[in-house]
Amino acid sequence: MEKATFGAGCFWHVEETFRRVEGVAATRVGYMGGTKAEPTYEEVCRHDTGHAEVVEVTFDPDRVTYDDLLRVFWDCHDPTQLNRQGPDIGSNYRSAIFSHSPEQEAAARASLEREQMEGRHRRTIVTEIVPAATFWPAEEYHQQYLAKRGGGSCRW
Repeated sequence: MEKATFGAGCFWHVEETFRRVEGVAATRVGYMGGTKAEPTYEEVCRHDTGHAEVVEVTFDPDRVTYDDLLRVFWDCHDPTQLNRQGPDIGSNYRSAIFSHSPEQEAAARASLEREQMEGRHRRTIVTEIVPAATFWPAEEYHQQYLAKRGGGSCRW
């Protein structure tokens, strides 16, 4: 099993999207990329921590590739919106790929370049690609939030 971590706006929608991918063994929502240890949802939403809302994806690389997950990432949000997704505004909603290895970083950078060159987006992609840091799990009520409520979507 391998891990991948993505920030693409509200983590509820992003987690539900990745949970449905064949080869994904588990997902967890949480926070990464900031400076505060053990942040709470309220602190992250107040922009006191520098963290992004993220989804940690545990996947079987024999069943789904990292490149496949990158395609899901690009498709599940607007990577041209700086520090927001739709009505959700703030750096905690930023578009980010947190790489867990040099190979993931190289794949993410190549994927971003392909995505920009394909012309699907009118604006420049602002997704940051940075090394993964400590993953701080979100509170239990955020885990599989949409699934616990019968599915659906919070996507704008």
